[in-house]
Amino acid sequence: MAHHHNHSDGHHHHPAPKNQGLTFAITIFLNLAFVGVEFVYGFIVNSTALIADAGHNVSDVLGLLLSWGAIILARRQPSKRYTYGLRSTSILAALANAMLLLVACGAIAWEAVHRFSQPPAIAGLTISLVAGVGIAINGLSAVLLMKGSKGDLNIRSAYLHMAADTAVSLAVVIAGIAMLYTGWYWLDPAISLVIVVVIVIGTWGLLRESLQLALSAVPAQINAPAIDAYLNQLEGVTDIHDLHIWGLSTTENALTVHLVMPSGHPGDAFMDDCVLTLKERFSVHHSTLQIELGTTDHACSLTVTKPTQHHHH
Repeated sequence: MAHHHNHSDGHHHHPAPKNQGLTFAITIFLNLAFVGVEFVYGFIVNSTALIADAGHNVSDVLGLLLSWGAIILARRQPSKRYTYGLRSTSILAALANAMLLLVACGAIAWEAVHRFSQPPAIAGLTISLVAGVGIAINGLSAVLLMKGSKGDLNIRSAYLHMAADTAVSLAVVIAGIAMLYTGWYWLDPAISLVIVVVIVIGTWGLLRESLQLALSAVPAQINAPAIDAYLNQLEGVTDIHDLHIWGLSTTENALTVHLVMPSGHPGDAFMDDCVLTLKERFSVHHSTLQIELGTTDHACSLTVTKPTQHHHH
């Protein structure tokens, strides 16, 4: 068994996590303050669109807290029981986030549908002003989070949230102005439903991707056939089997594989080189390689490679 990467160097692929915490703190504070304002005004002017927006912002604050908590947990050092540390909390956070959003959507849609029959008269100007503040806050939050959203599903979920919110608030502003000039109060529940559809579409992909990670699927950005081909062409390797690739977190990936090398163990330099290539070319950060001479039939029942490869000893 060669499982060699000391854990002190395993953590340089996190993009400056320190300021990430501050980003989350600022975003959460801004959003909490805004939710308070929105709820109060929603009740005063009797608008589902505003209350829906506020409720949906609450789900965001929860989502942000989850994402932030996951980032903190992900930095905890491995322990005797959690030998990978608590990195995978980021996967659970993305999953919980997606589910929360869908629940919030259901609640909003329910209320909006009930309102269609007799929409109450609503103060359009107030709605537009309050939602306008929302655009500023959500827009700022989205920009702050966008920097980290490229490589991390967890932060991307928080960022998607904020971007969706900005769109939501914009729709509410437009509806408010329209109601002011036309008196079409059914626009209030109508906009709420449009918002719901937009969020559900956005959340679906997030739910699918985080569910796949939770089930140890090969992460979306990993090219499994290319890794298979690379390992098979290594000098001295006649066959590979039991190749497993999974996500340790929303940013880090792991791999285990058995390499059949009839001429014996190739030495540590070869192994180190292979692990480094897997990290840099294929973004697999933790690799465990097992060397076999091929003198017995090792193919395990879980193997993903085609069984025909194993009969040439």
